[in-house]
Amino acid sequence: MTRPTVGIICNSHLINEQYAVHAGGTMNTEAVACVSRAMPVLIPADPRFVSIEELMARCDGFVFPGGRPNVHPEEYGEAATEAHGEFDRARDAIALPLIRACVERGQPILGICRGFQEVAVAMGSTLHPEIRELPGRMNHRMPPDGTTEEKFAIRHKVTFIEGSQCAQVFGATEVMTNTLHGQGIKTPGARIVVEGVAEDGTPEAITVRDAPGYTVSVQWHPEYNAAQDPVSRPLFESFGEAVRQWAAHGAAPGLKSVG
Repeated sequence: MTRPTVGIICNSHLINEQYAVHAGGTMNTEAVACVSRAMPVLIPADPRFVSIEELMARCDGFVFPGGRPNVHPEEYGEAATEAHGEFDRARDAIALPLIRACVERGQPILGICRGFQEVAVAMGSTLHPEIRELPGRMNHRMPPDGTTEEKFAIRHKVTFIEGSQCAQVFGATEVMTNTLHGQGIKTPGARIVVEGVAEDGTPEAITVRDAPGYTVSVQWHPEYNAAQDPVSRPLFESFGEAVRQWAAHGAAPGLKSVG
């Protein structure tokens, strides 16, 4: 049986600080292949090489993964400052219009960390450049030192709205997750439904209101240990089911949204 195709948006990267590449994390590829049971395809995030129309014609769904550069604040009407960190305008130019087109068409998308922020911004949200500086917020950034296991360790609870799409996907109203992000949603766009929050109120899971397809996005990193983790696995499984439905019928499974 032919697997559906999932495009994974790459990040720009320099090997040995001089050789430019488009790179994708193996954890994302493994999660899509082994848990979503789809064929992962790495997408160069640069409008010089690919177009939105080509991508949507060739892929059944898309994963917008994490990345060190942040969405440029001009994309949500603010000026860039040193606190906003590094940027990747080429990825902005592919990811944001691709998200809007997929939402409109009903083509499945899954946003992770930076990808969560891309979905939020594409749908009209603004971002805090550094949420740990806000009163009452915890430090959501990854530990600066330690092993991969320590960096991706479970660190806080996420609570979902009862009856929401996320609660259906995860089969619970509370889960425990890792956390490796510095930025976060400031003001949600009109169509962004915040379905899950951390203990300090930081938005951690969103969907797009009235979207005809799958739009679940999370601020944490579910790709780590996705096949074994009891929270990550149902997320990638539900995304995979949405992608298979799209490939077969041009529609995602009907999941209840809120808001």
